[in-house]
Amino acid sequence: MNSISPNLNLMIKACEKASKVIIRDFGELENLQVSKKGPKDFVTKTDKRVEKILIEELTKSKRSYSFITEESGKILNKKKDTFWIIDPIDGTTNFLHGIPHFAISIALQINKEIITGLIFDPIKNEVFYAEKDCGSFLNNNRIRVSNKSNLEECLFASNNEGLKSIYPKLDLRNTGCAALDLAYVGCGRLDGYFHNEINIWDVAAGKIIIEEAGGKVNKISDYEINKIDFRAGNPSIYEKMLKKLDNF
Repeated sequence: MNSISPNLNLMIKACEKASKVIIRDFGELENLQVSKKGPKDFVTKTDKRVEKILIEELTKSKRSYSFITEESGKILNKKKDTFWIIDPIDGTTNFLHGIPHFAISIALQINKEIITGLIFDPIKNEVFYAEKDCGSFLNNNRIRVSNKSNLEECLFASNNEGLKSIYPKLDLRNTGCAALDLAYVGCGRLDGYFHNEINIWDVAAGKIIIEEAGGKVNKISDYEINKIDFRAGNPSIYEKMLKKLDNF
């Protein structure tokens, strides 16, 4: 493994522990699809259980760090300028329907700057991560954004709103998991991503992974944490993509 910081090592260990719960519960879901109560309550419980494990593991050696999480909101500890930003399961609707496309997302933000990001896909066993000025990696192999420059050859991801308003100007996918969309931009599987009013925990880790992989991301610190208009792409198509998104 390339040399990584103690913080990133801690994030990876926390994800590995939490992913055991996700994989086990994902296997259980098949039985729940047919039950009266349905899987929704079950998935909410999984989400909360995964978040609890992540918070416990990250707190063990970093007691003073604060948290921003999807389930619990802000948890302020001694260091009020240092946050773990956590999404325990990004892509819960996919999870709920037994679609194996979801991820754990963790970022570390210090003084409003994201310095470390990790997106962990437990089903495909893909670990995307980046640290400031150290590059981006997928399972220890260095990754780069794509180098396509012709928009017609590019593949983008967005949400439903993006699909409705931009189609047919761009070739688009809505996969239901923003974290993996961003990881895929980082490793060149996708060429760009855009989404309006998205939450910080959906994009924090992906932002640094894309930037460290040579991509461009708009400035997200200008937005409220749950209303971020997010834009990312490889440097050759980023400005062209923004032109297509004029009215979005």
